[in-house]
Amino acid sequence: MATLQHNSLTQQLQIGAVSYLNSRPLIEGLESLLPAANLVLDYPSRLADSLSDGSLDVALIPSIEYFRSPGYEVVSDACVAARGEVLSVKLYCRVHPGSIRRLALDDGSRTSAALTKIILADRYGVIPETEPLRMESTTKDSSADAVLLIGDRAMHDPQETFVEVMDLGQVWYDWTGLPFVFAMWVARQEVDTDGIDDVLSHARDLGLARVAEIAAEEAPRLGLTQSVAHSYLTKNLHYHLTSAERSGLRLFSELAAQHNLVKPDVKIVFRDFVTA
Repeated sequence: MATLQHNSLTQQLQIGAVSYLNSRPLIEGLESLLPAANLVLDYPSRLADSLSDGSLDVALIPSIEYFRSPGYEVVSDACVAARGEVLSVKLYCRVHPGSIRRLALDDGSRTSAALTKIILADRYGVIPETEPLRMESTTKDSSADAVLLIGDRAMHDPQETFVEVMDLGQVWYDWTGLPFVFAMWVARQEVDTDGIDDVLSHARDLGLARVAEIAAEEAPRLGLTQSVAHSYLTKNLHYHLTSAERSGLRLFSELAAQHNLVKPDVKIVFRDFVTA
């Protein structure tokens, strides 16, 4: 595999990516493309904290975090998005959504937590009390009226029944007609990442070309069938930040601001690339 050479990318960049199945196509071959970089895999919320405190130079962070921290720029047209059912972000409701009074939120992602709050408030008129749910926990570890699970765990059916199970990617798409961007590559403005857009886009393209192999490798580890893993990576998820995804991002930020979840009127700045 050829290594992309760029003067400013010979430094040891600290790059963070999500440790879920959904990010595998985005980091395929990334260590070979950027041999001087250090790739850190972690939960989305931890990556956001590490980027904010300077431990990471570039990170695949929850989209909500872009609108909470000043001085960020989007540095790639590679992202994790959904245009309908996402399969790995679900709200398990023990009561009708309009009757939810207590909500358990997965500690792993703040974007999905914000999306849940927006949907419950705007579509069902409820603002429930919230409690954290540890990243290793299941629905049975909480007695809340509804439990949000994200990532690989949400792809397995819990061993209990629910009044309703909401796939938040599908709910958003049915409501807005727009894609939802769960995560994107972001850097702080002061970090020199000239050329990183080409590298991250190339890594994504390599990953999508190897998606069958990725599904075969990851499925046994996650307790999924190979067909489910492959369908998830090719049908449930979209990895290109197009103008439609930008519109979805903009609407999400506006709704989040209305509910005081982010700062209002944050401009989305794209560095070194143009989206379709």
